[in-house]
Amino acid sequence: MKSTEITVAEYLLGRLKEIGVDHLFGVPGDFVLGFFNQVLKSEVMYVGTCNELNAAYAADGYARIRGVGAFSTTYGVGELSAINGVAGAFAERVPVVVITGSPATIHFRTRPLLHHTLGDYQIPMKMYQKITVASTQLDSGETAPSEIDRVLSACLVQQKPVYISIPSDVVMMMCKPPKERLFSAPYASDKNALREAIEETLGMIENSQKPIIIGGVELIRFRLQKNFEQLLDKTGFPYVTMMLGKTILSEQHPQFIGLFEGDRSREYVRKRVESADCILQIGDMMTDFNTGGFTTNLDESKLISADINSVKIKYHYFDNVQLHDFVVGLTERLTHRDASGLDIHCAADGCVHRRTEQYEPDASKPITIQRFFDRMSHFIENKSIVVAETGVSLFSAAEMLMPEGTTFIGQTFYGSIGYTIGATLGACIAAPGRPTVLFVGDGSFQVN
Repeated sequence: MKSTEITVAEYLLGRLKEIGVDHLFGVPGDFVLGFFNQVLKSEVMYVGTCNELNAAYAADGYARIRGVGAFSTTYGVGELSAINGVAGAFAERVPVVVITGSPATIHFRTRPLLHHTLGDYQIPMKMYQKITVASTQLDSGETAPSEIDRVLSACLVQQKPVYISIPSDVVMMMCKPPKERLFSAPYASDKNALREAIEETLGMIENSQKPIIIGGVELIRFRLQKNFEQLLDKTGFPYVTMMLGKTILSEQHPQFIGLFEGDRSREYVRKRVESADCILQIGDMMTDFNTGGFTTNLDESKLISADINSVKIKYHYFDNVQLHDFVVGLTERLTHRDASGLDIHCAADGCVHRRTEQYEPDASKPITIQRFFDRMSHFIENKSIVVAETGVSLFSAAEMLMPEGTTFIGQTFYGSIGYTIGATLGACIAAPGRPTVLFVGDGSFQVN
């Protein structure tokens, strides 16, 4: 461990590297140049983008593959150009670190009419506070380490964006090096609430004949896929995902029956979910795109819905129950059931779905959106990253049964047009060895 002092920039960049940020996206500007000079000397690689919005989108796409992403811009005009990209990450629970190179600390006190400023120098941070879970302006070498650690910890624990403003004169201030690794413990469950939630859930499941599980996006964001897979292995229950949770596990999984989106679902999938006598919904967001325009028709008297820190069973809630604890505790108590009594038509074998149907070329037929995506469903390789732009691309690509190890990315809740251009850059840099395929219309492509 280092015993000598380091600069605030070195401290921040070291912590970013420690939590998994190997690349920093951004656009240069005078207030951030001093910080960028330190980035170039660090182990974090700088990746320039054509504008600040794309930097935010790229950090989002990177985070969806790596677990966390970061970008940096200059104060005012730069950070506000990126703000829509951060809003999307906030809406969809994507951990992105926003780093703004800002004017010197004396300017925040005297407020001269500098370029890029708005009179009140705090306005940009106040705007970002609405779409981040923690924010700070680093004021000195003495307080910077604890502030950096506080904000990054919030990013990891809550899996949402955070904001760090680093004034130009603070970049090279000296501070103490970190004494230990940055570790952010998740919130603890209320033991009594957890126990009662598990007991009541067990009672509903054990009395059911046709249970089903809906795996949601929070399982992806909080890296609970293995816990979810263990739950499936233990129970043998069939499962579906909605669009936000697509590819939570391999869609070749023998218990996966398809994409559930209410009335827009394949007929077997819709009937199997709606006819279930017990529905265990884990970590999902009931957005309009996710629910087929709010047409899911889930009977609340049969529904157990768990999110990141609470569980709703039928018509009442258990607060302070963490999703990890609930899934693990439930898995320990449940017993396995034979597939023969669970009405499982595997999406990869029995359920009609793109990729399971043989594609027959026919030169006499016009090229339509449907035929294009039927063909593309046989083009995607194993372990690919598939990125789909909001609109026709998203809804069509989501209907493809993804091959083994494939990750699906789409801004299914926030739906910012042009998001996928930057996100694809981020995904490619996050996983350079994986094939990456982007589906995007020409209008969205031209936005960026």
